[in-house]
Amino acid sequence: MNILLLQETDWIKRGPHQQHHLMDRMALKGHKIRVIDYEFLWKEDKEKKVLTGRKEINRAYKVFKEADITLIRPGMIKVPILDMATIPYFHNKEIKRQIQEFKPDVIIAFGILNSYIGLQQAKKHNIPFIYYVIDHLHKLLPSEYMQIIAKQLEKQTIKGADKIFVINKGLEDYIIEMGGDINKISIITAGLDLEKFNPKVDGSSIRAKYGVKKDDLLLFFMGWIYDFSGMKEVAESLSANENENIKLMIVGDGDLYKPLLKMRSKKNLDGKLILTGKIPFEEIPEHIAAADICLLPAYKNEIMKDVVPIKLYEYMALGKPIIATNLPGVQKEFGFDSGINYIEDSTNTL
Repeated sequence: MNILLLQETDWIKRGPHQQHHLMDRMALKGHKIRVIDYEFLWKEDKEKKVLTGRKEINRAYKVFKEADITLIRPGMIKVPILDMATIPYFHNKEIKRQIQEFKPDVIIAFGILNSYIGLQQAKKHNIPFIYYVIDHLHKLLPSEYMQIIAKQLEKQTIKGADKIFVINKGLEDYIIEMGGDINKISIITAGLDLEKFNPKVDGSSIRAKYGVKKDDLLLFFMGWIYDFSGMKEVAESLSANENENIKLMIVGDGDLYKPLLKMRSKKNLDGKLILTGKIPFEEIPEHIAAADICLLPAYKNEIMKDVVPIKLYEYMALGKPIIATNLPGVQKEFGFDSGINYIEDSTNTL
């Protein structure tokens, strides 16, 4: 099967998310995968070209090195506002090209604007279209005006899709609220490779690497460190706590990474706040295994209320107790007897 996947995040720098795990595994089963992504983290690049042309990247795997995935990055104008405004031209052009050259058997979309474009082309060429929803996408946009437009596009894509996949019951409810047909919706919860994520994984070498002693209590968070991740408040609580045996390890990059680096230096937290930055996916199980307690102290905002991050499944697979904000989606998914200690907000973590 030829599968064309559309998304509006950086396939290489972000994740691995649900789509990375799925597409890598589909590629290993012999399916041909092409991904069209959007280089939305372009401001972080050292290269300062305003106009960039189309790029094609082979073997763009995220989880399995053997996965042969082709990544296509349409051209873009790297100027704020214009970067998103040019998606209709560049992505429409690329989707048309892939339909002509690659002849996809199905189009699977994860974004907003290029998903809407992909839907129109799929209908035109009688290609099955699947909308895969893992977030309240329009709520991730920075301005209210953009959210209003994005919500309407999202609604049209939901109504026009042949099939809609969601990752939990909360997102199923969200799709129905957005006008989706319940008969088109399937819930596909997050899955794990239990050969890699299990309680037998040894994290002692990671504790030794970062100077975490046996009698230290190591709190752990991994993933993109959003402003609303709650990690700023946890780090501040750690600074105020005089117990030198409580330490916090944060694995990943994101909005708060540099502010946390500054906080560590300013508040003399070198021995207590461990910031690893981004690490290879294959090293994640060992790092989780090193932890005593894993965290999800996210804000209870509109973005997070129905989300069930895959990290929770990974924490549980290694048998770790969890402290998490009482997010509706998480409570609906796991209930109150699955090893999660719910808190009201991130300031209650410690």
